[in-house]
Parts: sequence; structure tokens; C-alpha cells
Amino acid sequence: MADYILYAVENRVATITLNRPEARNAQNQQFLEELNAAWERAAEDEEVRVILLRAEGPHFSAGHDVSPEAIATGAFQRIEQTIPERGLLGIHEWEAKFYLGFSRRWRDIPKPSIAAVQGACIAGGLLLAWPCDLIIAADNARFSDPVVMMGIGGVEYHGHTWELGPRKAKELLFTARPIDAHEAERRGMVNRVVPLAELEAEARKLAGEIAQMHPHALAMAKRAVNQTMDIMGQQAALQSCFDIHQLGHASAYAQTGQWVVAGMSAIKGRS
Repeated sequence: MADYILYAVENRVATITLNRPEARNAQNQQFLEELNAAWERAAEDEEVRVILLRAEGPHFSAGHDVSPEAIATGAFQRIEQTIPERGLLGIHEWEAKFYLGFSRRWRDIPKPSIAAVQGACIAGGLLLAWPCDLIIAADNARFSDPVVMMGIGGVEYHGHTWELGPRKAKELLFTARPIDAHEAERRGMVNRVVPLAELEAEARKLAGEIAQMHPHALAMAKRAVNQTMDIMGQQAALQSCFDIHQLGHASAYAQTGQWVVAGMSAIKGRS
């Protein structure tokens, strides 16, 4: 069985690498389980002060694996098999664990995290980048959420409004058009943009700089910012939007007998 996630520690920095480049780092259940295990490993390792999330291949992540093979044989098939006996609760529980649950957990790990993003970061790819504290983007990076094309209102971790502001979040969702790295930086979603050839070095340089800081002070600084966002309602909003997302699945199933409406091929083509 292939390792979809690679893990290494050097100079107090844990590097987690998305390692499914042949599928544009699309996420199936094995991928997500391995990724969560790597995050947990970094969280528990006292040597690690900073976590760097990077990706092999030309794209950071094309999102959830919506290939015909994944739909026919993967987690999505297992979700649909639960519907006759458990109703849409099966979808809700699976996504609550593997999408919203994992993203929330990664967001709250008490160590600074950096995402290095190149190429496409589509839909479910946002669930990997947004929980990170900092994002360094290559100048060819593009961010999109075309899930409205599938009859769903957006991905399961609704960072859109927080990351982009309400009007740009609506445009991203309504049109399915990607935003490039430079616009993401102007919106505050990305910390800095660098040439693709410099992405790895820049991300490691930043990780190394942060790793020199006192670990407890880093954890408290992260907690202060995250708790401020929580007081402003982010966690409640994420849960509420996740529940709204499930209405999309219910609507799609009522219309087609499947958990999504048409749009898989269109989304795959955008990756």
C-alpha cells in the first residue's frame, strides 16, 4: 500500500508531505487518515516546534477524490451504502469526522503551522491549507471552491467568509472562478507570494525562524489569536455552515438518489 503522506523532522520542524502527485494529491480516506496521523505525531513530538505542510507534484491538492474509481469503490460508496439503513446521517457522521473534524483538530494543535501551496488548491484542498496558521503561496497558486456546481453550498470547513470577507467569499462560491495567489495575499488569506522555484526554501526559512522561539510562548500566541476568533464566533459558524452543507447532500439525494448532483467531471477538469 502506497504511503500517501510522508513525515520527517529536522531542526525542530516537522515536514508533512502530501504524496499522491499522480492524483493531484486528491484526498481519499486512506490519505486523510495518514495525514491526520502525521499531524498527531507532530503534535506529540516534543522535539517539534513548527509544522510545515507541503505537497509533491505540480498541485497542492485537487480536493476530495471524485474520480469514478473513488466514487465506485472508495469511501463515497461506503457512505452511500449506509443511506438505506441510516439515512443521510451516515454522510453527516463521515464528513463530521474526516472533513470538519480533522480540519478543526489541525487548526487547534498548539504549534505554529505553515502551508506551502503551489498550483491548484481546490475545494477540499482548502480544508488542508486553511487550518494552518500561515500560508506561503507560489506565484502559480490558485484557490477555488467549485462545489456549488455539484449542488452543494461549499466545502465542509467554511473558512471562506473568515479568509476572504463576505463579498469575495460569495463571488468565490457563486462563480466557481479561482483566485490567484496575489489576490489571496491582498485579501489576507496568504501571508506572502514567492516564485515557484523559491517556495520550498522560503517556507523552510520561515519555519526555521519560528522554530527558534520559545515553544510555550508560541503556543500561547497561537491560542490568543485562535480564541479571539472563537469569541468572534468562528467555531459556531463553522459548525452551522457544516450543517447547512449537509442540506445540500439531502437535496441532491432527494433529486437523484445520489449524495451529490452532477458536476464531478467539471470539477475534476478544473484541477
